[in-house]
Amino acid sequence: MSPLFPTVYLILIAYLIPLIWSHPNSCRSYCGNITIDYPFALQYGCGHPGFRDLLFCMNGVLMFHISSGSYRVLEIDYAYQAVTLHEPHMSTCDKLVLGTRGNGFAVEPWRAPYMNPAADNVFMLIACSPRSPLFQGFPGKHLPCRNVSGMGCEEYYGCPAWEMMGHKRLGSSFFGSGPPECCAVPYEAIKGINLTKLECEGYSSAYNVAPLRVDGPGEWSYGIRVRYSVQGNDEFCGACEATGGSCGYGSDGIRQVCMCGDFNSTSNCDSVGVSSGARPMNMREKMFAGLLSYVLAWMTANQISKV
Repeated sequence: MSPLFPTVYLILIAYLIPLIWSHPNSCRSYCGNITIDYPFALQYGCGHPGFRDLLFCMNGVLMFHISSGSYRVLEIDYAYQAVTLHEPHMSTCDKLVLGTRGNGFAVEPWRAPYMNPAADNVFMLIACSPRSPLFQGFPGKHLPCRNVSGMGCEEYYGCPAWEMMGHKRLGSSFFGSGPPECCAVPYEAIKGINLTKLECEGYSSAYNVAPLRVDGPGEWSYGIRVRYSVQGNDEFCGACEATGGSCGYGSDGIRQVCMCGDFNSTSNCDSVGVSSGARPMNMREKMFAGLLSYVLAWMTANQISKV
């Protein structure tokens, strides 16, 4: 036997061991310090179809993209099924951003069953026109404007940003003859925050994550808190992952599939197709078989050369 054979053999074994024992096709990934796991994904075909083409990683920054625009993802809370978003043109307690530059928030109709801002997320619309759909049908009474989870415009008027812009607290004139300078609404009241359609100059968004009421708008959490759901009991994905597969979807972007190496299953990785009669060999198994054949051929050639 050639003296080189033991060395080459050890190299091949060292390469094959992690190859054999690794997960056949993992869809879990990372962007910066945020874990991307089901139902989300960065790779096409991974995750739940209702969340496809949603997240993008750009220079270590995770971005969330929907019809109303792009937002930076600050956190994905898998335990509470919530995503926290930041939008640079959103007003806060320290600054007002006007000029209809903000994204607002609106999802495509087909995504609506999967995600919407949390019920305790308040949107405060700023400097809206008297012609805004917010005020139509309610002359002298701006009924859509109300507090949400203890947060609203009356408190928001006390922020430094309003003083810096030359605005004063409206107090009793909040329900006066003209529209208020700020109108707080829950998302479900209008089903979409589109500054152009609502004829508003800007907006702010804040959310509650604690059962205790935070003291004052200076301590509110500013951002958009989105709740998500995969709709119903996701037994398919559980069965897929339990058999070593990764949850994904087919080329139609709708049908769920279980990704098992180099083949997809409509149930799980242990299922066998009726026509196949056997589980197809995945890519790692094919590579292992090929390298093993190479080693055996090498050994046979060396034995023959000694005869």
